[in-house]
Amino acid sequence: MTEPSLTVVVPSVNGLGDLMDCLAALTRQRTDVDLEVLVADRCGEPLRQEVRATYPWVRVLEAPPATTIPDLRALAFREARGRSVAVIEDHVIVPPGWARALLDAQAGGDIVVGGAIENAAVDRLVDWAAFLCEYSHCITPLPEGPADWLPGNNVVYPRALLGRYEAVLGRGQWENRLHDAMRRDGVSLVCRPQIAVGHKKHYTMGEYLSQRYLYARSYAGARVAGAPLPKRLGYGAAALALPPLLFFRTVSRVVSKRRHRAELVRSLPLLAVFVVSWALGEMVGYVAGPGDSLAKVC
Repeated sequence: MTEPSLTVVVPSVNGLGDLMDCLAALTRQRTDVDLEVLVADRCGEPLRQEVRATYPWVRVLEAPPATTIPDLRALAFREARGRSVAVIEDHVIVPPGWARALLDAQAGGDIVVGGAIENAAVDRLVDWAAFLCEYSHCITPLPEGPADWLPGNNVVYPRALLGRYEAVLGRGQWENRLHDAMRRDGVSLVCRPQIAVGHKKHYTMGEYLSQRYLYARSYAGARVAGAPLPKRLGYGAAALALPPLLFFRTVSRVVSKRRHRAELVRSLPLLAVFVVSWALGEMVGYVAGPGDSLAKVC
């Protein structure tokens, strides 16, 4: 069997509507690149049947309903056949030429390449507020070249390199753990902000409050796993200071980039509520642990 030039990993956690738009955009990449797409799905058989019927060239990998997004990624990494492996999300829309641009960046000497994230859900205020809360650090302008971090949903790796890091893939750990391990080994992480994708996620107010809480609780619980109770209580108390810090950080990032300022101003009341949910999640995670929060993050 011919080795594809690129495997694209798509964790499927949000349902058919988001995923079908994502796959339609990936289909258009096939004119430029010998492409393999792996959908690692935890949503169930009706979705899988629809994907197989509509996109028979897509490989669907089945996973139990409670499988975390990091573990869905790891499952697909093990199944990937491409020389390079890219990761997006099921609500990410890639533009024409995206796959070719990633491979060209790697061919130019970059080892692990990531790009920018831009908002593609632009019609509702709650979606703008959620995007700015979560991705203010990923929008352009971004410094081009060697980077200390890369986004986990617009990034490409050599498949041979991923094989060296099996011990840090999945296990409920996000891409920062993998990237930190690579950097310690001298692997180059490179930002190419012109290689941007669209983040097209629609929320209700309650949904995003829940997602911010769950993600923050899972992060904090993992951070202090195994720590003694006094240390966990100390971290939990410190989380009381997070709302103004998170709010200021988001606002200052957007203002400094000189983009989306009007959307930011309109989003300020929602951002204030979102950062409180974020801080509450961290507080509970530090004190009580992550529970099953990571399995519910989507």
